[in-house]
Amino acid sequence: MKLMILDGNSVINRAYFGVKPLTTREGLYTHAIYGFLNILERMEKEEDPDAVCVAFDLHGPTFRHERYEGYKANRHGMPEELAQQMPLMKQVLTAMNIPIYSAQGWEADDVIGTVGKKCGEENWDCVIVTGDRDSLQLIDGHVKVKLVISKPGQTTASLYDEAKFREEYGFEPKRMVDMKALMGDSSDNIPGVAGVGPKTATDLLLKFGTLDGVYANLEDASIRPKLREKLTEGKDSAYLSYELATIIPEAPIEFEPKDALRKEYNKPELYALFQKLEFVRLIDRYGLRGAAAEAALPAKANVKSLPSADTLPGALSKCALYFASDGSLGIAWEEGVCALTPMELQMSQLPKLDTLVLHDARATMHLLGEAGIAYDSVAFDTALAAYDLNPSQSDYPVSKLATTFLGKTVEDGDAAACAEAVWLLAEPLKAELEKQGETKLYEEIELPLCAVLYRMECRGIAIDRNQLVQFGKMLEERIADCENLIYGYSDGTFNIQSPKQLGTVLFEKLGLPAGKKTKTGYSTNADVLEKLKDKHPIIPAIMDYRMLTKLKGTYADGLMKVIGPDGRIHTTFQNLVTATGRLSSTDPNLQNIPVRTDLGAEIRKMFVPGPGNVLVDADYSQIELRVLAHIADDKTMQRSFCDGMDIHTATASQVFGVPADQVTPLQRRHAKAVNFGIVYGISEFSLAEDIGVSRYEARDYIDSYLANYHGVRDYMKKVVEDARECGYTQTLYGRRRYIPELKSSNFNVRQGAERIALNTPIQGTAADLIKLAMIRVENALNAQFPEAKLLLQVHDELIVECPEAQAAEVADLVSREMQGVAQLKVPLTAEAKFGKSWYDAK
Repeated sequence: MKLMILDGNSVINRAYFGVKPLTTREGLYTHAIYGFLNILERMEKEEDPDAVCVAFDLHGPTFRHERYEGYKANRHGMPEELAQQMPLMKQVLTAMNIPIYSAQGWEADDVIGTVGKKCGEENWDCVIVTGDRDSLQLIDGHVKVKLVISKPGQTTASLYDEAKFREEYGFEPKRMVDMKALMGDSSDNIPGVAGVGPKTATDLLLKFGTLDGVYANLEDASIRPKLREKLTEGKDSAYLSYELATIIPEAPIEFEPKDALRKEYNKPELYALFQKLEFVRLIDRYGLRGAAAEAALPAKANVKSLPSADTLPGALSKCALYFASDGSLGIAWEEGVCALTPMELQMSQLPKLDTLVLHDARATMHLLGEAGIAYDSVAFDTALAAYDLNPSQSDYPVSKLATTFLGKTVEDGDAAACAEAVWLLAEPLKAELEKQGETKLYEEIELPLCAVLYRMECRGIAIDRNQLVQFGKMLEERIADCENLIYGYSDGTFNIQSPKQLGTVLFEKLGLPAGKKTKTGYSTNADVLEKLKDKHPIIPAIMDYRMLTKLKGTYADGLMKVIGPDGRIHTTFQNLVTATGRLSSTDPNLQNIPVRTDLGAEIRKMFVPGPGNVLVDADYSQIELRVLAHIADDKTMQRSFCDGMDIHTATASQVFGVPADQVTPLQRRHAKAVNFGIVYGISEFSLAEDIGVSRYEARDYIDSYLANYHGVRDYMKKVVEDARECGYTQTLYGRRRYIPELKSSNFNVRQGAERIALNTPIQGTAADLIKLAMIRVENALNAQFPEAKLLLQVHDELIVECPEAQAAEVADLVSREMQGVAQLKVPLTAEAKFGKSWYDAK
């Protein structure tokens, strides 16, 4: 029989620091619990134990603190975000029927040692799961240690038995205590012998076996005089450290291995906890849905299930539709709910549908079109409403929303149940939008945009296939030239794409200065190469090679694969993804086409209009800085924009104290970096690196900037304070972004959150404006130039296809509609051009 015991504090600490912060809608942190459960699940799969339990420390001093006042004195208190999760973690374990063991005045290590000793006496095997090497001293014939190391996004685990320990350390496991007695332990503030480190301690133990053996042989000729002196002076400290480091397997706990045998979860209790923690995926993974879980559901007012229907009414003025992944269609209306299989959907004649409630309307519109289902309008989109309410979530499945807002259990693959949930979700989601002041944002921007995005995706944009082929061939030739250069400089061939082989060539064969070598080899990322580009001609060749291969793989080859039968590329606009409200583009990503390099810009030449048409391209000018001038109510910045000055020149004039007509190109570039850096909450370190100046110069630039732009300075202070107080920040149109990390005890996390608080109102408002512009442009084109079509949105840029004869008028219309989208304290400007390719229209 095998028992697995987790070192609760150690595992949850590693989970806390190894998982990106997660919070519920109410701001409760959950990532440590989520990470702990993932580690537990993985360990159970790997070890397949018969019994599982967890040991936790209790608050308060232990006998070690009484023995040595400085014991663990340098430990920081538990972060508040972790402390609030500890009681819930224990509740979850209790609901999972996993015993928890603790003893007042004793550490979890001692409890674990006691459990391991008892397992040995009962002839059970014991696996200790911990991130603390202290437990390695417990390894024996029955006890093994699974050492867990967590980094952000990655958890590794190594199993130590007696053989592996000896292989790594060279002595038996219980001598780990002797090693700590000599070298100390800074994490526990165990002093050890001053001046003795891990290598010296290991060498001494390999030669003399134990701490007693070391002190019995102080006069041995192999011990250097200086070391002998340190050992002599530190003898009392060494033996105190030995005492502190020794795990005492005599904790006063009532434990029998059989008490920890794995049992069925208390499903209703665990379901209720997972619901509170919003662990929707874990609810499914742990099999908690169904009758047992229903008992734990909170009462929800006005949530009444719809009766199942065998037939559909002749007409449906309003209904909810949901397509499941297997192609079946769920239909719910006021009096009932039903589902049609793909075959039934193909064969049946659906009644006339007027107003629809959908989940992810943009995507569902494509499915409706493919199924030949006509409808009049979309009244509500449950996924979109959930996104507006909390844009930082990773996804918005019906199952999650049903759990959160209805207290109902729903399987995402059940078409009828999901359609019913979508129907029932509309009202509570509307109420939440109203409560958060986001109704106008939702009804006037987000929902109308869905139809615009759907039509843009259907239209696509034409691409010159032959030109793309020729571009690919040219890149192949240039890649081959780069390869030859690189092989010539390195005096041999190797896999340039392999960071390991490249690192060996650069830093060992050619002897270039390298950063720290890791287990996987030297780093050869872009930052490393950038710093080396003047050290050897091979570096620019490698940088060119990487740029060319990326262009070929992503664009020359990648775009060729996604050209549709109509000769056009149909991207997908994601409107439920970014936390700021910006749209993103996928399959392919047309928002990421490089424009700063000549070769990158060449790609835009391949995007062309259909026969007889041109492309019109309109781009907002410095929209985020104009939004900043408005929101911050900065009079100096507003004056520059209203006077039609170049804002970067105006800023350079202010920061460097020179007349505008004497600003140099370098000063303007630096001012531009400060302007945009301020919007993103840039630090002096990042600014210094970006523009190649010292950190002190960068600090001077920022200070000078804020001294001249008082409104911006005051805004930066107030927006963070307001967000910290209410827990969120918002755009001019009421779009919220919750930032619980502002209250984090971790300085770096808190700083990152402050940058988000600074930037979100600016970037988010710009996103709202471009969305409004898309709706206005689409409506205006439909009314005045129905042959003209809005095709793409790329950041602050709109691309329209229209007949060549209408180009000038359409360009004027697009520019006018974009500029008139809002009345700010500074003018919005959007310049529109047209041409026979995307490149020519820029």
